[in-house]
Amino acid sequence: MGKKATKAAHNMYCMARYTAAENNPAFSSREKTGELLNMDRTRLANIELGNIIPYPEEVMAMAKAYNAPELCNSHCAEQCPIGRNTVTKVQIDDFDRLSLKVLGSLNDIESIRASLISISEDGKVSQNEREQFMKIIASLEKISSNANALKIWAEKNIKFE
Repeated sequence: MGKKATKAAHNMYCMARYTAAENNPAFSSREKTGELLNMDRTRLANIELGNIIPYPEEVMAMAKAYNAPELCNSHCAEQCPIGRNTVTKVQIDDFDRLSLKVLGSLNDIESIRASLISISEDGKVSQNEREQFMKIIASLEKISSNANALKIWAEKNIKFE
């Protein structure tokens, strides 16, 4: 493996490339990686050094080549101006931990359903229902985040034909 870039060592794109290099030595160098990604080596270096934000197409190419679908979620949640306000960054854990998180977040689904029915009976969210409604939204966000984390884990670890 080539020399490790110390300035980029904690950059998510660089870390993903290093992890991919464990299975494919071609990812050991930026030059060879740039060729594989059809990207200029200096552009890749600037992305890994945090000097520039990659284009979504570049993130998708890296995610696919490195088998790192979490790059797409991280890019959207942290670097995309729209995504920063709409996408929740997920934590990818081991399968058993993720499964428990999903199941745990679904525990309250019946109470969420009942609360939502109660609130929506009159077709509006009244002032005294807002706090309860915000709790419902938070619970749904937790379910969504856990489901997304499990989906990304599956994309990374299960080869779908």
